[in-house]
Amino acid sequence: MTIAEWCVFGTLVLSLLTITTVRWIAFRQFDNSKPRDPAFYADPIRARALGAHQNGMEAFPFFAVAVLLAEFHTAPQRLIDELAVLFLIVRLAYVFTYLGNRPTLRTILWTVAFAISVAIFFMPLISGYLAI
Repeated sequence: MTIAEWCVFGTLVLSLLTITTVRWIAFRQFDNSKPRDPAFYADPIRARALGAHQNGMEAFPFFAVAVLLAEFHTAPQRLIDELAVLFLIVRLAYVFTYLGNRPTLRTILWTVAFAISVAIFFMPLISGYLAI
């Protein structure tokens, strides 16, 4: 497996850990028979964790497809790997800014992560112009 493929897995795990950690910390208040109970997410940190989790699940498919398509079309693997690692780092920072209630920085990081996914997606198209 390539580094980028491990980053795809890491991105999924990050999204799951974002919500699982909050549920685990507040396990006495969390009712697994009603996992989407709005009352549990009334707490601001839990609501932000849920938002970060949902956004992670929304960002995941495009990133995963971008990585796999770039690899399938034999774009420069080293560049795919580097951008995938950067994506994972930016998404980790995004989660922390979401949990820390820093909306402006969070939006900037979301935009950067999305731009990285777009760059990976279009890498096969521009790989002939890259001096790698």
